[in-house]
Amino acid sequence: MFHLSETTYASKPEHYADLASQARGLLAGERDLIANAANFSALVFNSLPDLNWAGFYLFDGTELVVGPFQGKPACVRIALDRGVCGAAARTREIQLVRDVNAFEGHIACDAASQSEIVVPLVKADGSLLGVWDVDSPRVGRFDEDDREGMAALCAVFMESLRG
Repeated sequence: MFHLSETTYASKPEHYADLASQARGLLAGERDLIANAANFSALVFNSLPDLNWAGFYLFDGTELVVGPFQGKPACVRIALDRGVCGAAARTREIQLVRDVNAFEGHIACDAASQSEIVVPLVKADGSLLGVWDVDSPRVGRFDEDDREGMAALCAVFMESLRG
């Protein structure tokens, strides 16, 4: 049985390193996308402070469609030319938005969200799987440590699907 670590950390990088280790253990031996995405979302949502949404939008070949997540109900479909998730999918670059109100075209699925980080999920063949999206009700919640930490976590997630 998996046990969620409740350790106090000296720094964000240390917290993310432990979270990546927990994610490896949680996802080990399982290759199902939905099962791993659901557990990954729950792990991150319940491990990091000041989050109000954490989950996946999966690319269906045309647009992003909501996948497993933790938080309030979300927008179901996002075009690649809209919002922070669309920008991450389109550019294949992490989008770190300290204040969503300053991001032109932000989609407010939850009015409580004030900052956001979105990581594009690119398969080994270069095709887009989707994006990992995390929101916070606090302006400025995400920084460069979060960018690096989320990228490392998503690498663990993508590796779990490859076997």
